[in-house]
Amino acid sequence: MRLINFLFAICFLFVLSSCEAIAGIFKAGFNVGVFVVILVIVLILVGMFKMFGGSKK
Repeated sequence: MRLINFLFAICFLFVLSSCEAIAGIFKAGFNVGVFVVILVIVLILVGMFKMFGGSKK
């Protein structure tokens, strides 16, 4: 019975740690996605300013 309890505890710890790892991966993916969207918007705005708002020399 003691061995079964030990194995159950080990399996429980592995399940919890894997869920936390997956949550960390999704959080990192979300942050990268937000950064990429902001970067694309900034690049589009810079391109528009260069096309339409540049100096008229």
